[in-house]
Amino acid sequence: MIKAVIFDLDGTLLDREASVLKFVGNQYDRLNKGLSHISKEIYISRFIELDRRGYVWKDKVYQQLVEELNITTISWEMLLEDYITEFHDSCVPFPNLIAALEDLKKESIRLGLITNGKGQFQMDNIRALGIDSFFDIILISEYEGVKKPNPEIFLKALNQLNVPANESVYVGDHPENDVTGAENVGMVGIWKRDLGWKDVKAQYVIDDLKELSLIIQELSKA
Repeated sequence: MIKAVIFDLDGTLLDREASVLKFVGNQYDRLNKGLSHISKEIYISRFIELDRRGYVWKDKVYQQLVEELNITTISWEMLLEDYITEFHDSCVPFPNLIAALEDLKKESIRLGLITNGKGQFQMDNIRALGIDSFFDIILISEYEGVKKPNPEIFLKALNQLNVPANESVYVGDHPENDVTGAENVGMVGIWKRDLGWKDVKAQYVIDDLKELSLIIQELSKA
């Protein structure tokens, strides 16, 4: 019987690629006086290249961006601060996000969220998606002092939910940090397919959050 479902955030609930694209375009428009010597297309494309799908923190991204694109009237620190304070306004959810969480709640399944990242930044994004009230627990790596795939953060979530690992599911887009990390503590790992990863071996795979409820029902019957 599955009693708890724990989610990753970026790439699982939050469509990070769409959100970044929206944010960088908005940032260019807002700060156009200092960026007008660069085309919007170049600014967006170079940011996305340097960002490497979120695995490079933005201080490094903006430092290189300022140097490469000869941005002289806006410092990298100003661009970074703008990212930290304004990104949440550009958050794009994956389709069927709210419906999927509502379906699980109707089944009296406890819900949790574990995400790597900066504490306040991630909480702002969670609230921007309008999903914070769905979760019984939210663990963010900066606040916890440990990040996925370390077993400690998964075990802490299970302890707070008071649910055993073998009655819990973790859903995420990263094959190692999410799926393998969860399986290593005895949870069922479900991979939300991300085309950025090749040759992923996962027992359970979803392409859309609406598929999750059916898998949970099957697991509960097993």
